Amino acid sequence: MNKLQEYIDANEKKFREELFELLRIPSISTSSQNKDDVKEAAKFLTKQFESIGLDRVTMHETPGHPIVTAEKCQHDDQPTVLVYGHYDVQPSDPDMLWNTPPFEPTVKNGRVYARGASDDKGQSFTHIKAIESYMKTGTELPVNVKFILEGEEEIGSPNLIPFIKAHKDLLSCDMVLISDTAMFGEDQPSITYGLRGLAYMELEVTGPNRDLHSGVYGGAVENPANLLCEIVSKLKNGNGKISIPGFYDDVEPLTEEQREAIHELPFDEEAFKKNLDLNEVDGEEGYNTHERTTARPSLDVNGLWSGYQGEGAKTVLPAKAGAKVSK
Repeated sequence: MNKLQEYIDANEKKFREELFELLRIPSISTSSQNKDDVKEAAKFLTKQFESIGLDRVTMHETPGHPIVTAEKCQHDDQPTVLVYGHYDVQPSDPDMLWNTPPFEPTVKNGRVYARGASDDKGQSFTHIKAIESYMKTGTELPVNVKFILEGEEEIGSPNLIPFIKAHKDLLSCDMVLISDTAMFGEDQPSITYGLRGLAYMELEVTGPNRDLHSGVYGGAVENPANLLCEIVSKLKNGNGKISIPGFYDDVEPLTEEQREAIHELPFDEEAFKKNLDLNEVDGEEGYNTHERTTARPSLDVNGLWSGYQGEGAKTVLPAKAGAKVSK
């Protein structure tokens, strides 16, 4: 084990530079303008796997973004661990709110700040460098290892399930290791056994066949922006409960054992509010903040658009209004 640590210590600067190279790639999977960047990130990881000596390194094309696989299976009598990760990232805008450039890694107080540094390039790269340390020092891996890194996690992984079904033998394993979740605290490692899941949708309200002058048509034509606000305002009631019929049908209630386990965690609500510059928290009645953020469903408007967005005033009655909503 000493030579593993010696290799890591000797190559810490190289590891960091390679990670920074990956973080500089704006692999934004939701943006068609960044399609080539996403593929560049996949190629970068493919070269990483090849350089450390893994077998069956392949960049698989899909109808969307590539999936990269690799493995080192040396044992007939040991389990196989499949490491999952993703190399795509969410959009960085509004970029003017970043204190440092989103795709130029910056180290502050011992932490790396960049889009993807912690979701999920950083974690995925940690696994790659761990396996490299074994391979380059001639240390035998204690288990068989496989990798699958995708480029569509941030858009719901539309091509992952078809890929898994088509490559069952390639991905066969005894356990899957996913490092795409959070630790409860820097000194308190966590095992995540469930996530709330995600459904993402867009709402669009359409009205007249063109934008109108609100001074001429206002009061006589339904305003799509006003109507959209009315729709959004009805998604929740005054107690923080989601009003959509059937929304809670498949939501399992928290058991007393689960609630006790959550309460045992050292969650500081005052520190939580202070970190966000908030005076109060909000959410579903009957649950505390930590329960709301971990075990209860949520519904949020992620974006709104309609009408005039530029500086100053424009008396427009918009023809359309839209909202991005996630649960």
